[in-house]
Amino acid sequence: MHAGLGLLRLDPDRFWRLSPREFAAMTGAFAPAAPRLVRAGLEALMRRFPDEEIR
Repeated sequence: MHAGLGLLRLDPDRFWRLSPREFAAMTGAFAPAAPRLVRAGLEALMRRFPDEEIR
């Protein structure tokens, strides 16, 4: 209800008439997932942006 009425600002009548598939599409459920960070990617980031030493 928060997503439909609050974030999407649907009026209550429209919100309650949505099918579960329509609601899922409106809230991004079918969007492609972001690629996951694998170990090699993490190690590359650590080499590129090393931690600074604290003195």
